[in-house]
Formats: sequence, structure tokens, C-alpha cells
Amino acid sequence: MSSPPTFDHIIYEKKDRIAYVTLNRPQVMNALHPPADAELAHAWSDFIDDDDVWVAILTGAGDRAFSAGSDLKWRVEDADEDDLRNPTHSTTHVLDRCHKPIIAAVNGYAIGGGLELALRCDLIVAATSASFGLPEARRGLLADTGGVLKLPRRISYHLAMGMILTGRMFSAREAHTMGLVNEVSAESEPVLATAERWATQILECGPLAVQAAKAVVSHTMDSPVALAQTQLEDLTAVRRLRLSDDYGEGPRAFAEKRQPKWQGR
Repeated sequence: MSSPPTFDHIIYEKKDRIAYVTLNRPQVMNALHPPADAELAHAWSDFIDDDDVWVAILTGAGDRAFSAGSDLKWRVEDADEDDLRNPTHSTTHVLDRCHKPIIAAVNGYAIGGGLELALRCDLIVAATSASFGLPEARRGLLADTGGVLKLPRRISYHLAMGMILTGRMFSAREAHTMGLVNEVSAESEPVLATAERWATQILECGPLAVQAAKAVVSHTMDSPVALAQTQLEDLTAVRRLRLSDDYGEGPRAFAEKRQPKWQGR
């Protein structure tokens, strides 16, 4: 396992096959700006390329916010007119090529770009105090880094549009009822511990099997089932799984009545 790089605006750590990515700008509620985005992209690239880490947990420093979204003060004070008038993001995202599972541990506000970042994760767990929203319309902006595209694909159309068109906030319990959140932490369990519990369950599975499953879902979600069935065998993650030692380890371990010993190869 390689040593993680160090950053100014995020914390990036690796432990027991889990990568921890923490937004570390608590003084501005972990708001996102280009320097933080660049560090996130670097950390995600390292996570993707390190075969020794199999799951990631994304969270925010402090108790107030996972991320309050785009740093609007930075936009006003540091961005030029071109930055303000044009999209501040690329049409592709580093996580578009990530087939490893990522868990968002939401510990406060996940609004605007913060919610959009959580929507790029595969699981979302939330503290009871967490809240969610896309307030862009209230500020004359557009949730164009995933909000208006991903949210209607995660929850029902009417619930998504209720969030997008009003800009109102939703509690963790409401988000769980919507199907946006996998679990709301008990009062006695920190949200990071909840995320680690989910991560541990994922690590009990074959890492290449998990990655292949995510790749299939990601690449075929909008395809008819018959077409998706033909597409999946062409995916690199699926071919890697089929050719791996792990592909035979699971059945052997079951037959021998023991726990499998996954190698990730």
C-alpha cells in the first residue's frame, strides 16, 4: 500500500484497505473551490490506481458540514467574469472511471455541490443531524455538476423535482425515506463508524467482483436489459474478474467451508 500524498484542503489516509478522504475546510463548512477540487481529483486518482485499497469513505471535517457546496465567497472575490459566467467543471469527472465502491459519510450539511459530491458515491450514510438540499435555484444558479442529472436517476422524479425546483432542505430522515440515504446513524454511533461498518461488509466480498458489479451497473444502467447482457462481457472490470485467481477462490472456500482469502487479482 503506497503512502498517500499530503494536501492543504483535504485529508487523505489509507488504513486496512480503506481510503479515507476528508474535506478539510471546516472554517467555510468544507465548501469547495478549485484548489480543493484539484486535491480531490489527485486523491481519487491515487485511490483508483492503488490495488491495495478496495473501498473509500468520503466525509467532511467537523460536525457542521459534509460540504456546503461551492465556495460562493471565493467565486465573488477570486473568480473572474469568465469563471462566473461559464461552467467551472469539466464534462468528465475522475470518478467516472472509478469502479471501486465509495461511501459518503454525511455529518452535517450536504447542500449544493456537497450533495452533488455525495451523489457520485455508491452509498450514503448520514448522521441524524445531517441535512440535504440543492439551493442553486434560490441563488439564480444551476446544480450542473450532477444535481439536475443524477438526482432524478437516484430517486423518483417528483421527489427529485421537489428538491430541485424549491431549493428547500431535507432532513436525514426525509432523505432516507426518499431512498437517497442508505442508513441514518443511531444517536450512539458516529456516522464515520456507520460508514466503516458498511465498508467492512463490502470488504468481506471479492474486491474484483465488487468492482465488476459497479462497472456493469455504471455502464449499462440506461441500456435495455438484453443489450446490457451483451455489453457486460466487454467491460474490462468483468474480464479482469473472470481471469482472476479470486474468481476460483470463492467457490473453493465455500466447498471447503472456510472464509475466502481475497487477493484482488
